[in-house]
Amino acid sequence: MTYFIIDAFTDKAFTGNPAAVCLLQEPLADEMMASIAAEMNLSETAFVLREGNAWRLRWFTPTVEVPLCGHATLATARALHEAGLVTDDEVHFNSLSGELAARYRGDWIELDFPSLPPSPASVPAGILDALRIDTAPRWTGVNSHHYWLLNLGPAAAVRSLAPDQSATMALDVPGIIVTGVGDAPYDFTSRFFAPADGIFEDPVTGSAHSALAPYWSAVLGKTDFLAFQASARGGILKVCLAGDRVLISGKTVLVARGDLYIP
Repeated sequence: MTYFIIDAFTDKAFTGNPAAVCLLQEPLADEMMASIAAEMNLSETAFVLREGNAWRLRWFTPTVEVPLCGHATLATARALHEAGLVTDDEVHFNSLSGELAARYRGDWIELDFPSLPPSPASVPAGILDALRIDTAPRWTGVNSHHYWLLNLGPAAAVRSLAPDQSATMALDVPGIIVTGVGDAPYDFTSRFFAPADGIFEDPVTGSAHSALAPYWSAVLGKTDFLAFQASARGGILKVCLAGDRVLISGKTVLVARGDLYIP
């Protein structure tokens, strides 16, 4: 089986968010995909199989399957193009989150994702304690994917956040987005933690921007954004709220290509 490792949401190798992409020629058992993802030990491993005029796409962390992943979808679009399996300007995927699309825009790839706006809700105290947030966030809410969003105010508050890793990983929470206004030229900045999926801090998270775009659109009164995810590796995203969809664009870097031997 051919596989790729691609850094997403970056134009420089060994930054952004790395994903493995496995090009399937026939269906693979869930247990085998889970084992391969654990072997890859990246935040996401994508498995893609041709399905009519589209592609069936699934994403696995080292511990669980997830319903939506942005950076691994971006990496999959690059891998299919790199392998010569997609020559059009657009590719369609069938996923646990419905139909998704990726469009090739020069050096950028644009993802067409659902908008998943958060609704106001009081954040559980355990989250604030684990993240070591002493000052009440300006706003908190949660969306349909159980991603909590916390607006901490300035970008510096997001960058300087130093969570307790053990306490964070003990939380049974699929996703925690901390965000704040961006330093120029960025409209907003964010970080993302996914303890229930076995990930402490994700380097760059496309799916989080399905919540961030509608939230910041309401706050800033605009629909187009340049966003920065302030992890150690860092990542840059163009984000556009288009009705009930969010268009998320990023660059990619091919890091490795090889053969995976399946027992």
